[in-house]
Formats: sequence, C-alpha cells, structure tokens
Amino acid sequence: MFNALDVSTSALVAQRARLDVISSNLANISTTRNEKGESVPYTPRFVTFQTDTNLTTSGGGQGVKVASVETSQVEPSLKYDPGHPDANPETGYVAYPNIDMTTEFVDALEATRAYEANIGVIEITKSMGQQTLQILA
Repeated sequence: MFNALDVSTSALVAQRARLDVISSNLANISTTRNEKGESVPYTPRFVTFQTDTNLTTSGGGQGVKVASVETSQVEPSLKYDPGHPDANPETGYVAYPNIDMTTEFVDALEATRAYEANIGVIEITKSMGQQTLQILA
C-alpha cells in the first residue's frame, strides 16, 4: 500500500516540474533578451519523463521521475517591428521565442489532469488503508 503512495507521489512531483516549465515558457513568451542583456530570445523548454524502477508496487506499477529539462531546437519567430530596441537594424525584424500558447495551455491542462488523477489514487489508497484497519480492529 505504501508503495502505491510512493508511485503516486512521484507522479505528483513529475507533473509539478512539468507545470513549472510550462509556466516559464508562457511567462517568457515575449522575452527577447537573455539574462546577460544580449538580444537573444528565450528558448522554450520541455520536460522528459523516465520510469523510476526504484519505486515499484507488487502489482508491477512503477514510479516516474524527471529525466531532464531540455531546450527546444525550434527557430525563433520573426516579427517586423523596426521601432523595437532589439530589432535587427538592417531588416527591422525582432526575434521572439517560438512558443505556441495554445499548445502550452493544452500541455498545462494535461499535466493538471494527471496531477488530479494521482491525488485521486492517493485518496483511494488512504481509504483502503483505513478500511483495512477497521476490519482488523
């Protein structure tokens, strides 16, 4: 029973990390400079998960962990705005991060649903434990 809680907890931690990355992408959707002040657009990030074989249940369930947080290799989106301070002086185009807001929202919704599902599993596991103790008492 406690292994089931550990597996669900690992999923909560993984989905929280995913939501952190998604929120970072959305927060930086218009960022045209890096932390050094150079005119380099923010690079979108994404999380990859990996099975955590250290967390297993007697039924064969396995936990999950964040394998890595990687940067996307997509080219920046160019928008014509010659008055922008980061515009290319020759062309007038500004390089913005290539982040699709709709995709990020759908990913956030999916991560939220997975988080909620694992909370449900934790609640059911707790309830089963309580019922077991009532039967034994």
